[in-house]
Amino acid sequence: MACQLTLSLICIFSLLLTAAQSKTLKRDVKALNEIKASLGWRVVYAWVGDDPCGDGDLPPWSGVTCSTQGDYRVVTELEVYAVSIVGPFPIAVTNLLDLTRLDLHNNKLTGPIPPQIGRLKRLRILNLRWNKLQDVIPAEIGELKRLTHLSLSFNNFKGEIPKEIANLPELRYLYLQENRLTGRIPPELGILPNLRHLDVGNNHLVGTIRELIRFEGSFPVLRNLYLNNNYLTGGVPAQLANLTNLEILYLSHNKMSGTIPLALAHIPKLTYLYLDHNQFSGRIPDAFYKHPFLKEMYIEGNAFRPGVNPIGIHKVLELTDTEFLV
Repeated sequence: MACQLTLSLICIFSLLLTAAQSKTLKRDVKALNEIKASLGWRVVYAWVGDDPCGDGDLPPWSGVTCSTQGDYRVVTELEVYAVSIVGPFPIAVTNLLDLTRLDLHNNKLTGPIPPQIGRLKRLRILNLRWNKLQDVIPAEIGELKRLTHLSLSFNNFKGEIPKEIANLPELRYLYLQENRLTGRIPPELGILPNLRHLDVGNNHLVGTIRELIRFEGSFPVLRNLYLNNNYLTGGVPAQLANLTNLEILYLSHNKMSGTIPLALAHIPKLTYLYLDHNQFSGRIPDAFYKHPFLKEMYIEGNAFRPGVNPIGIHKVLELTDTEFLV
């Protein structure tokens, strides 16, 4: 028993010693030092020493996470956010080939995302929201096959949403709101098998919902769909009810028209429905009044007429805190 304990302690000590003696991959050291030179004093003060993974008594650089792979340490996470970084996207980031998380949100980065971003094949989380990034979203993002979270919201991206995003089988959350994106939302996004949240609100997008869900079995697990504040036209197709996991449907401030189909009231988990400030007409189906999960429904700024069921009307008014337009 004592021999086994001694052997275990020797093994643990050997592992610790190996980790302590591991050197950081030169490629990553070079890349981080280039990033350090480009980001300015706001991060430099916390990045002490030449080795981003720590050297001797010096700890790893703030926001840098490393792991041991064989005889070397590699950088697997880089999180430098809310420190008012100014300047172009640091292209040296794309040399950190073992990154699984890149979080540079809430800074003042400018310019485009370089197409070399497609080199980060192990990336799972890419968060660049709340910057001043511009130009088009590079199609090379579609090469990040392990990506689960993509947040590019609150920037100045223009052009169309690249359909290559549909090549990301693990993608769960897609945030593109508050940009200057134009064109139609690629219906190919509907084939993403794991997409739970899609937000493209506050852009300049056109097209119809019917076009967006034209593929059979579109958005099989989608819970939240934000299409608000764009230039979408057409009606709400009854086929939208096939998105049976939908909980939030946000269509406010578009140019949509027509009546609201009864089928929409049978989406089982629908909790929040925003239809306000469009050109909808007709009446709200009575089934909405009795929906077991619906908590809020906003309808103002349309041409809806009251229903004939005063109890139902009362319930809708409670949910919206608005008045019907007759």
